[in-house]
Amino acid sequence: MTATVPDAPRDPQSRLPGGRGIGAGRGGGGPMQIDPADRAQLDIAPVPLRRVTALFRGFGRQIGVVTAIIAATSVISMAQPFLVREVVDVAIPQQDVRLLLLAGGAMVAVAAATQVLGVIQTWMSTGVGQRVMHRLRTDLFTHLQRQSLGFFTRTRAGEVQSRLTNDINAMQGVVTTTATSIASNLTTAVATAVAMVALSWRLSLLSLLVIPPAVWLTRRVALIRREVTARQQSRRADLNVQIEEGLSVSGVRLSKTLGAGRRHAERFAATSSDLVDLELRSQLAGRWRMATMQVVFAAIPALIYLIAGLPATSGGMTIGTLIAFTGLQASIFRPLMGLLNVGAQWVSSMALFSRVFEYLDLIPDVAAPAAPVALDPARVRGEVRFEDVTFAYAGESAPAVAAVSAVVPAGGSLALVGHTGSGKSTLASLVARLHDPTSGRVLIDGVDVRDLDPEALAQVVGVVSQETYLVHASIRENLLLAAPDAAEVDLWRALAAAQVADLVASLPDGLDTVVGARGHRFSGGEQQRLAIARTILRDPRVLVLDEATSALDNDTERAVQHALDELVKGRTTITIAHRLSTVRDADEIAVLDHGRIVERGTHDELVGLGGTYAALAGAGPAREPEGERGSHGPRGPAYDAVA
Repeated sequence: MTATVPDAPRDPQSRLPGGRGIGAGRGGGGPMQIDPADRAQLDIAPVPLRRVTALFRGFGRQIGVVTAIIAATSVISMAQPFLVREVVDVAIPQQDVRLLLLAGGAMVAVAAATQVLGVIQTWMSTGVGQRVMHRLRTDLFTHLQRQSLGFFTRTRAGEVQSRLTNDINAMQGVVTTTATSIASNLTTAVATAVAMVALSWRLSLLSLLVIPPAVWLTRRVALIRREVTARQQSRRADLNVQIEEGLSVSGVRLSKTLGAGRRHAERFAATSSDLVDLELRSQLAGRWRMATMQVVFAAIPALIYLIAGLPATSGGMTIGTLIAFTGLQASIFRPLMGLLNVGAQWVSSMALFSRVFEYLDLIPDVAAPAAPVALDPARVRGEVRFEDVTFAYAGESAPAVAAVSAVVPAGGSLALVGHTGSGKSTLASLVARLHDPTSGRVLIDGVDVRDLDPEALAQVVGVVSQETYLVHASIRENLLLAAPDAAEVDLWRALAAAQVADLVASLPDGLDTVVGARGHRFSGGEQQRLAIARTILRDPRVLVLDEATSALDNDTERAVQHALDELVKGRTTITIAHRLSTVRDADEIAVLDHGRIVERGTHDELVGLGGTYAALAGAGPAREPEGERGSHGPRGPAYDAVA
């Protein structure tokens, strides 16, 4: 089975907040109905049973022991009513203290044995479930790491996170609760029915008439509550979304800049008010049916007492038998209700497996080579060659890069310039293999980057982009992502080269300062310099600088540019910059337009041509219109380098 990701994937969180486990949103332990979304999921990506059972390969002994414990628990617990009958009919009337002590001790022993067996069963089943989920969770995370950048741009982050956390967590309930509850309910129902027949076959026949309508009424009450609960969860999901949107760093910034705080508060209050109304309806839903059900439950033992009291139907029934049978009659409802949920539980469980397997079966757009070419990063010269490279994004009719050929000699530099959407960043991303060319090749030292191990390629090619990303950890941990074995002196050297060492040294916690969510504790320029330091620490032979200084002020930009000028010496560099002054000294400048190279040469050569580059530089017959300069505005001759 090969699963594909739809353009607008479903988000399980949009239906149920906090993940959807087995029975979630179905009336708080009441009867379940098959969720249409679960059925649709299985229609899209059916799950062979053998694939689910394969997850438990190697745990056969533990599963067998758990099954035996469940059966033993059900059988042992059935001794209780017979002990009660013996106490009531024999021990108490005859004042048989010895029998009373033995029966009472046996009752305690039965209860203790079933509880001990229950603890052992929980320990074993949870252990198996946790190990299976650990393997599945890590396999899914590792597999998603292999997906291309395109997968994450067309898939909502919430969808990926929900499948990795919510669905996996819900599957924990499947493997440790659902399967064992089905086995427990089945054995308990059978054992209880056998015990009832053994106590009184006449009263058991009566139960066949009474139990079905009682079960039906119980389901009706629970289904009414389920409908209201589903609406509650939908509104809670809305509430969670509003909290996330309104109280995240980005959300608060947007709210304050747009003056939308009061509107957000009013919307939140309206949703919260709806929840108050729904909670009242939930508590009152089916209340009269519940009252009726309680009357039926009270009538059942009354009927049993009536049948037992009539000479024609009692059959010489003893008081002890009557008490024991009444207890069994009441206890058989729970396993029966559990068994009635098996169909819905099965579909819901398989839907969870389907959602996870759907991602596990994704074929990466940028797959690691089966037999990677051996390449020692320390011996790489750094020549980069584009051979007739074309790349088109999925669903786009026109290619972002079309038939581009270029060579950047080892230690040389290539600058890419052009208007927004001309393909500059896309072309540069092919070097780091964030995408694979639709046709053509990108080579480093004559080796196709598709034939290199991804980790080896990451050691060879360093990227500093205009969009920095710092993890929510300390500065030290962020830097060590690039070089886990780096010494502290190396960290400070990289920070100094990026013109940010003084700032870090001035912080109370120094390198151990936590950068905050996405680095928001620091300014944009500070974040950029920390990202540059991280790349410097990696010491790659090939550098891709995509708007590396875009977030810096003039003075800081000059300082960092000086550090970059020192860094690029002896390295192959591909640069995209928002100011032409930063690329004028490149060995070659390529001007892109609609994915094609329309001009190439040095700065002086291109200015002399009087064409597109000259217009961008403000030296030609026509300047770029102000409205097309992107987000950098009128800061000198500029263009937006976002491809």
